[in-house]
Amino acid sequence: MSFEVAGEAYDRFMGRYSRPLASAFADWLGVSPGQRAVDVGCGPGALTAVLAERLGPDHVAAVDPSEPFVAACRQRLPGVDVHRGTAESLPFADDSFDVAAACLVVHFMSDPAAGVGEMARVTRDDGWVGATVWDLAGSRAPMWPLWQAVAEVAPEHPDESGFQGGSRESLVGILGAAGLRDVESVELPVTVTHPSFEEWWEPYLHGVGPAGEAIAAMDEERRARLEATLRRNLGAGPFDITAVAYAGRGRP
Repeated sequence: MSFEVAGEAYDRFMGRYSRPLASAFADWLGVSPGQRAVDVGCGPGALTAVLAERLGPDHVAAVDPSEPFVAACRQRLPGVDVHRGTAESLPFADDSFDVAAACLVVHFMSDPAAGVGEMARVTRDDGWVGATVWDLAGSRAPMWPLWQAVAEVAPEHPDESGFQGGSRESLVGILGAAGLRDVESVELPVTVTHPSFEEWWEPYLHGVGPAGEAIAAMDEERRARLEATLRRNLGAGPFDITAVAYAGRGRP
């Protein structure tokens, strides 16, 4: 799955959910002054910004394979050590960090166990390696209204429910397969109020992620039917969307 889109487009699509999730995730990982942390799959920098605020930019590194995301993260967070690269081959020495975190990334890794294993390699033995993924299997991701409507309008189109790491069991299994010890998990809910249907819908039209790609692949008639179905289901707004992520953590 490629995310070669502008950071601003991703922010409008997922940032409104990933920012509050990142804060709760950092709390659960016990991020505190004096530590060093790396954000793996940083995107435009939602979690990176939280880490930099709590630890100072010079105590934070970030990695992402998307050049537009790397550029956006560097521009927004000067002083953070931002690299273009993949989770499966991190450009850091062993035991470099106290915390290695991947927020909404594991399900897009080409080899999740290898990626988390690399996160463990660069983390000290008493540190935390953590990851979050939306509850895709349980249809509790922010995109659930969209996939519900897609199932009605284009039932042949696959959704995200089978993605790796998208259930508690799958995420915990990935952390275990990566060799982490003392693995535990928790649910992290996020509620976002959308002032209007248009504010909710517009970010889906920029081809971001599997949901955006699904819409972009539809012809004009089917896309119009999808929008009409969503307007019927959600109303004009304002309305709340609650999403739930699983977070898992373990020791290297």
